[in-house]
Amino acid sequence: MRTSMRDGCLVDYLCRDAVATITLRREHKLNAFNAELVRDLAAALRRFDEDANAQVAVLSGAGRAFSTGADVRERQARTVEEFERLGGPQEPDAHSYQLFNRSVNWKPVISAVHGHVLGLGLGIAFETDLLVAERGTQFQITETPRGLGGARYWGLLRFCGATAFGTEVALTGRYFTAEEAHAQGLVTRLAEVGEAQAVALQLASEIAQNPPLSVRATVRARRWFIESLCREIAAQTDPMKLYLTSDFREAVNAFLERRPVAPFSGR
Repeated sequence: MRTSMRDGCLVDYLCRDAVATITLRREHKLNAFNAELVRDLAAALRRFDEDANAQVAVLSGAGRAFSTGADVRERQARTVEEFERLGGPQEPDAHSYQLFNRSVNWKPVISAVHGHVLGLGLGIAFETDLLVAERGTQFQITETPRGLGGARYWGLLRFCGATAFGTEVALTGRYFTAEEAHAQGLVTRLAEVGEAQAVALQLASEIAQNPPLSVRATVRARRWFIESLCREIAAQTDPMKLYLTSDFREAVNAFLERRPVAPFSGR
C-alpha cells in the first residue's frame, strides 16, 4: 500500500525489500510541477536519503504522464515584478535544480517514465542516475519554444551521452521518443507499455545486491560532475534573464490562450 508523507502530500513514499518507490501524484495536472510538488518531492528524496532500509529508489508519475513540466499558470504566468523578486520562474525554496545534490548518503535513483516527459520533468528524469522509459514515451525540451532556452537540458543530454542529437533537440525543441533516446544511450532500458515500473524495480533489485557504499561512490561522483556542469551553464545563461523577454511573454500567452504564437522579435 502506498502511503503519503502527510495529509494532502503530492508525493507517495513506500519502501520494500531495500527499494523505495517515490510517486508523483498530481495526476489531475499530468504531474505538472508547482512549488508544492517540488517541495514534496524534495521531502520524499530526503526521506529516502535518511531511510536506513532503502538502498535504491524508483521515481515515477501517477496517471497518464510522468510529468508535463512546469505548471505554466502557476510558475510562468507571473508579472515582471514577481519574476524580478523571485529571480526567475521558480521560487527560491522550491528550485528543482537542487533536488539531487542535497544528499548525505548518495543513494541511486531510477526514473520510470511514461506518457510525456517535458521541460522541468525531463530535467528531473535525466538528473536521476538511470532512466527506464516505456516505448512511445514522448520527451521535449519545452524551454526552447517557450523562450527560456534549453542550455541546461542540452548539458544534461550531452553528459548522458547525446552529443549531436542533444544539440538538435535542444535547438529545435522538437518531441523525441523513448526509442530515439534509447538509441542515443540516454535511456537505460526500454519497457513495454505499462511495464516501466516493473522493469525499473527489477533494475533496482539488481543494484541493491551490491555493497551499498560501493554503489554510492559512483552516484556521488556522477552527481558532482552534473552539478559542476550545470553551474557552468547557469553562469553563462542566468544573466540573460530570458524570463523577462518579450518572446517568453508571447510564448506563455499563446499557450494560455490556445493560439499560435506571433512572430518572435528576438527581444
